[in-house]
Amino acid sequence: MSDSSTVGELGVLRSKRNATRYQILVEIAERQPAVSQREIAEAIGVTAQAVSDYLGDLVEDGHVRKHGRGRYEVTKEGVDWLISETDDLRSFVEYVSENVIEEVEVDTAVATAEIEEGERVSLAMRDGVMHATPGDVGSATAVAVTAAEPGQDVGAAEFEGMLDYQPGEVTVLSVPTVRDGGSHALADDAVEDRLGDHDRVAAAGVEALVAVRDAGVEPDIRFGTPEAVPEAASKGLSVLLVATTDRLSEHTDPLRERNVGYEVVEAGE
Repeated sequence: MSDSSTVGELGVLRSKRNATRYQILVEIAERQPAVSQREIAEAIGVTAQAVSDYLGDLVEDGHVRKHGRGRYEVTKEGVDWLISETDDLRSFVEYVSENVIEEVEVDTAVATAEIEEGERVSLAMRDGVMHATPGDVGSATAVAVTAAEPGQDVGAAEFEGMLDYQPGEVTVLSVPTVRDGGSHALADDAVEDRLGDHDRVAAAGVEALVAVRDAGVEPDIRFGTPEAVPEAASKGLSVLLVATTDRLSEHTDPLRERNVGYEVVEAGE
């Protein structure tokens, strides 16, 4: 819903004439003192005659000063008007960004049951994915903007409340590089003993990949691990990250930046 008082303050948007005057003043300020009416016309999408007419009005209003054929200058009054209109535009853009766009923003969830368009749904995070269930009983709710069958993707908007879930944590199991013993330097069952406590396993480095495979599993995440691991944890998944020592910082830095809880376990612990 728009705020009429906010829109009403935007003189430059009240009419096409004011909007065109604003554009022409900006073009003059950028090009002065040598001003080509044809170039301005091409830049803002009007005729050269229209630019000439507007220039006459701007000179008469005291916003532009003419110094001869093809030479114009924006006056102090013109600059003040531009600043005023620009401030109003900036306020309007902030209003739209913070109030309007957020209200119409659509996110995607997986339907747990048949959902009709316009139905109120409850939202929950499961296995790192947002799910939508018909009804208005959860800690976070929204309105379905599309219809969906169970298991299908459904659009959701007009969010209320907060998703009730805890971010996951990351256990970083450090593996020496091959020069320092590689996967063989890990304590027996170092990976296997931790698998049951985590939702996902990631491997960064060949030595780490071998260590995970030695535990009898394939890693869920092998590529893009510095980005994927924090993302998975932020969606509520606990991750066992097996990484070679030379790649630790490229993973722990993003974890700290995103405030993801983690602990580093050295080989042999």
